[in-house]
Amino acid sequence: MTVILGFDDYLKPAQQLANSLSMPLKMIERHQFPDGETKITLPTELPKQIIICRTLDQPNEKLIELIISAASARAQGVEHITLVAPYLCYMRQDIAFHPGEAISQKIIGELLGNYFDCVITIDPHLHRINDLREAIPIDDAFSLHATSSMSAFIKQHFNNPVLIGPDQESEQWVKAIAKPDQWSYTIASKERFGDKNVAVTLGTQDQGIDNTENSEKISLANRDIVIVDDIASTGKTLEQAVEKIQQQAPASISIIVTHAFFVDNAITRLNDLGVTNIWSSDSVVHCTNAFSIVETIANKLKNNMLQ
Repeated sequence: MTVILGFDDYLKPAQQLANSLSMPLKMIERHQFPDGETKITLPTELPKQIIICRTLDQPNEKLIELIISAASARAQGVEHITLVAPYLCYMRQDIAFHPGEAISQKIIGELLGNYFDCVITIDPHLHRINDLREAIPIDDAFSLHATSSMSAFIKQHFNNPVLIGPDQESEQWVKAIAKPDQWSYTIASKERFGDKNVAVTLGTQDQGIDNTENSEKISLANRDIVIVDDIASTGKTLEQAVEKIQQQAPASISIIVTHAFFVDNAITRLNDLGVTNIWSSDSVVHCTNAFSIVETIANKLKNNMLQ
């Protein structure tokens, strides 16, 4: 029997995963000493195969605890360890942009590959690679997508929305959600000047917006607009997109993302700009969580265990 091990900071999705797979969930206990070190305690009886479920936002402490947990499980005789990390940290820095910069994707990827036999994540923040195995050098490194869950959720709320990706990186998700002939969509262009300084460009009100799929002009006036992205951090890109969209008098503007952070009062600023809805998956525990990616992960695990 396979057992799922969870942490108290990601308990609800771990329990949902365990229920979907009809597996027991056991908890990894943590005790923090006054000097900041953490004592990890695993269940005393573990099977040969386990799944550790923990998302890796706020990653620095979590990574240390995760590695200690995996090493301890090996010491107890566990032979196969799967890591389910719906949000996977340290993936954006895949090259050194300036002399002396660490390539953290490679470092953390190799670290995870040393301790886990399988890694499953959702929409990792990859820039210049297409296969997660290029970052985590093991055969079973899987990058899944939240697009099916997003599409189903959007259908529950809108009949004929226009989807907008705030930058070129978002096009893969927007196109997958829109599907051929389902919904119109367009991709904005973005120029970044720093972590919190970006410029987003859409077509003007007179020109209309390019429908990326059909190369035709569409009006955003009186339409329900859904901005789609993989991750919302400072929210500055989303703010710029909302300001441009508002110039065309839409019926509503909603935002849907896989990974929600929305730091520095980003939600308040977006609401002040007239955003009606802000939705995210449960890949990261957040007040905007509205739909789940757990079944996507569960289906992959079921298929993988049958192979």
